[in-house]
Amino acid sequence: MKYSLVIILSLLFLNCKQEKTEPLSAQTIIDNSIEISGGELIASSTIDFDFRDKHYKAFRNNGAFILDREFIDMTSKYFDTITNVKDVINNNGFQRFVNDFPITVEDSMVPRYSASVNSVHYFSVLPFGLNDLAVNKELLDDVSIKGQNYYTIIVTFNQDGGGEDFEDEFMYWINYETHTLDYLAYSYNESDGKGIRFREAYNVRHIEGVRFVDYNNYKPENTAVKLTDLPQLFENGTLKLLSKIELENITVTPN
Repeated sequence: MKYSLVIILSLLFLNCKQEKTEPLSAQTIIDNSIEISGGELIASSTIDFDFRDKHYKAFRNNGAFILDREFIDMTSKYFDTITNVKDVINNNGFQRFVNDFPITVEDSMVPRYSASVNSVHYFSVLPFGLNDLAVNKELLDDVSIKGQNYYTIIVTFNQDGGGEDFEDEFMYWINYETHTLDYLAYSYNESDGKGIRFREAYNVRHIEGVRFVDYNNYKPENTAVKLTDLPQLFENGTLKLLSKIELENITVTPN
């Protein structure tokens, strides 16, 4: 009986040890990060903010969405006076409004305008959006950045549903302890050139339970480097600061 008890306790100990050391999957890491960043609140809310000279609004209601941007066009070809332009993406597609009237946009420009609107909304609420159907996630080797340990996750997109820039690659570094997305990088290849960017999150604030950050936006001197090289280049101080990505006048209204 005594030996049986020892064996049972040993098996329980080994089982607990295996559970504790079992590595997390990319999906679980992303799920945790989305949750602590306000994922459920984002999924059913209206978020307004200003970015540079444009106003953005995102309405989401558990699958239904309307993403728009609005700005004043001083050089519009449509009118001789100051023109208000509003670009809208929803579940049905893209539409541009000029002074509140819908207009027809050239087919070649629709993907460009759509990508421009979507990219700002995409970055504004990361990591929300990384569970979209077109997203593929893979866990790479962990890294240390500024003395903190990070999971490394690479994200690619399916051509179907992945948008105009589906061939772009993204990499996200998520903190072991806080589960927050603190750094990201991406590569792009467009008609006017290709490049790599590395972003460092700062100015963290929580508004109505949703986590928002601004970013320092860097680039490497050599575009031939790999995304996995960027954390070390960042720590070495060899990345060039290009700009700051700052969201202003943020409001969150639950739907």
